[in-house]
Amino acid sequence: MRKIIALLCIAVLLISCGGSKNVTTSRTERSTTKETSVVRIERSNKEIVSQDTPEEKSLSELPYKDKVQHYIYEFSGIAKSEMKTYGIPASITLAQGILESGAGYGELTQRANNHFGIKCHDWEGDRVYHDDDRSQECFRKYDLASESYRDHSLFLKDRKRYSRLFTFNKKDYKSWARGLREAGYATDRKYPEKLIGIIEKYQLYKFDNEVLGRRDKKKDKGVVVASSSPADSRYKVKKGDTLYSISRRYKISVEELKTYNNLVNNNIKVGQVLKVTSGDEEEDFN
Repeated sequence: MRKIIALLCIAVLLISCGGSKNVTTSRTERSTTKETSVVRIERSNKEIVSQDTPEEKSLSELPYKDKVQHYIYEFSGIAKSEMKTYGIPASITLAQGILESGAGYGELTQRANNHFGIKCHDWEGDRVYHDDDRSQECFRKYDLASESYRDHSLFLKDRKRYSRLFTFNKKDYKSWARGLREAGYATDRKYPEKLIGIIEKYQLYKFDNEVLGRRDKKKDKGVVVASSSPADSRYKVKKGDTLYSISRRYKISVEELKTYNNLVNNNIKVGQVLKVTSGDEEEDFN
């Protein structure tokens, strides 16, 4: 009897110890699981905040339309300045820049600040090699985008094959676009339509109007002195006159004088009557 009671006591003790161990183990597992869960949640939250931060978005990830708008905002001032100096419509310059540079994100533009796809030709400056019509063609490289814009103006102005462009009305961007293709600026037959499409979609012609409008206001304020008489807006060429001497007399540039009179070169002759103000030309714009 005593042996039976002893065995029962031992059995009760064993059962009690086993239960205690199970409870301890269970608590430990629950505690560990809870801590792990907290760590994972914190990491997840940090990742979400990082993905939603707008500052980390690059301009290169913007839609093409937004890239174009950013390009116009950044370079329209330069295009207008070049128009005042060289007579090339700002709308044409901007449209070419957008098309040729991929709105500033093309490989050639990124590597060489070349916004107009101008090849080396007689270039003596820095250069890069880029696949175009042929493999690894030579293109001009610039330190600044503004240098590319100035070289574009000089490229058109100094080459005879583009001289016909400067006989067109500065508001006639369609003729300028077609004239560029005809003069051999691009091999793409649809080049004029592409330029015109960009100009009209983004209303780039408004920059031409701003430049020409400012010229009118300056003339009205007396910056360009001219009589209201039609006779005083013209000059009859005398012996010894040059475009330069006439331009100095009337305080205008040689390029403006050539534009007013649809001149393709600097040749004039005695007795020739030249317009020396933009009055007649501006009337055609209205």
